[in-house]
Amino acid sequence: MDAVRRSLGSLYVRPRAPRAGQGREPPLTVHHLNQLLLVCSVVLLVAVAAVRVSSRSGLPSLLVYLGIGVLMGQDGVGDIHFNSAEVTQVMGYAALVVILAEGGLGTKWKEVRPVLKSASVLATVGVAISVGVTAAGAHYLVGLEWRQALIIGAVVSSTDAAAVFSVLRRIPLPARVTGTLEAESGFNDAPVVILVVAFSQAGPVEHWYTLVGEIALELVIGAAIGLAVGLIGAWGLRHVALPASGLYPIAVMAIAVTAYAEGALAHGSGFLAVYLASMVLGNAKLPHWPATRGFAEGLGWIAQIGMFVVLGLLVTPHELGDDVLPALVIGLVLTMVARPLSVVLSLAPFRVPWQEQVLMSWAGLRGAVPIILATIPMVNGVAGSRRIFNIVFVLVVVYTLVQGPTLPWLARMLRLGEKGEASDLGIESAPLERLRGHLLSIAIPTGSRMHGVEVGELRLPPGAAVTLVVREEKSFVPLPSTVLRRGDELLVVATDPVRDAAERRLRAVAHGGKLAGWLGTDGADAGR
Repeated sequence: MDAVRRSLGSLYVRPRAPRAGQGREPPLTVHHLNQLLLVCSVVLLVAVAAVRVSSRSGLPSLLVYLGIGVLMGQDGVGDIHFNSAEVTQVMGYAALVVILAEGGLGTKWKEVRPVLKSASVLATVGVAISVGVTAAGAHYLVGLEWRQALIIGAVVSSTDAAAVFSVLRRIPLPARVTGTLEAESGFNDAPVVILVVAFSQAGPVEHWYTLVGEIALELVIGAAIGLAVGLIGAWGLRHVALPASGLYPIAVMAIAVTAYAEGALAHGSGFLAVYLASMVLGNAKLPHWPATRGFAEGLGWIAQIGMFVVLGLLVTPHELGDDVLPALVIGLVLTMVARPLSVVLSLAPFRVPWQEQVLMSWAGLRGAVPIILATIPMVNGVAGSRRIFNIVFVLVVVYTLVQGPTLPWLARMLRLGEKGEASDLGIESAPLERLRGHLLSIAIPTGSRMHGVEVGELRLPPGAAVTLVVREEKSFVPLPSTVLRRGDELLVVATDPVRDAAERRLRAVAHGGKLAGWLGTDGADAGR
């Protein structure tokens, strides 16, 4: 472990003094690098195995990753003394960009579009209500100074994108609930970061309306840049055939990171820019999309694991004892008062059923984002910033343990679970540049209503045809009377003008069966 600590270089900010009679430690070698790689690979394997445990228990896997970091820290078996808030903040921001990009790529526009206004209000007005109520509770019930109370109120008012995406996508909730919560978690990071930075600066905030105007301006700039970068990137990827399929995932992630960088450099919200750009790319029907989605998901997992482990390293467990009770009190105010009040008041104009409001109030999951934001006052040297970090850490851990596993139970109690929906198709498109067409690869999932449909009954538009069927590792050219089965893989060739229509028709049949279209089922409502 000594070699691992030395290999961490500048991250190991409090090295032990050399023993008497010893000089400086020898320089790092390839052997030390090999040891570091071994430790990192073991941590990744343990984290991957922990996902299975967390999926069964309903707990977000972030708790396991935090535990790994704590075990590796100075109070654990690793004895790594890491206390660099600056490095943690930089690594956290980088990981958050990847996580938001992965979340945006997986967000379906047809689910977000109907709830875009309500999610936007919840991510702005709702955040303001939550900050005020939580800060009041921290000041009057815990005795924190107003500056510290406002910082904590702002830090914990952001729902965590990683926690929300990982938990909600395993629960069969109505599309309106899932879309609202996912969009809120993608949108509310931007105003919360601005608030935390403002409250952490030296001196008081002079005029509240100046702060509101600054938040609005940064959100507008970030949204404009994100949408522009996403649209331009999607257009380019759809019209330029890259020589290798593995280049498409790299290009998509590069475009998403570009949106963040341009938004931040333009003094806008880079987090909002990367989320919107990724959402545009994710709904643009890009070539080799399943491969791109898998690549982004893998990067998202690596970002989560690395971020949570570093946050676990930063915390000092033996210093948390005095902050447990304040964290429980503030968390109780946040969970039982601030969050429900922000949901009720923000969604009042949209006539959301009370059952959905109850679930949204309880589903305001916190995760790494509040802990990362708690490093901002530490970097700025705010008085009591270490206590703020400890309170936020305890709050996140305790209330994640409470909220995560109970979400499926609450959804069943409120009768919000959706069952029996047909599985959607995963359609991968590879461009055929010289033929001016596309080769669509389709796998028929278990719950698809395409099972039992004849090829001729697909009624694909002229210019599109099923050219090959792969069944039980054997391929054959289908006839119009060939009956499709679940588990089949189809290759469909479609020209450019009819590519979108062919894909809509395939999705419609997958959800509505052979009578899709005649009974009112089409590609537009296939996912409802």
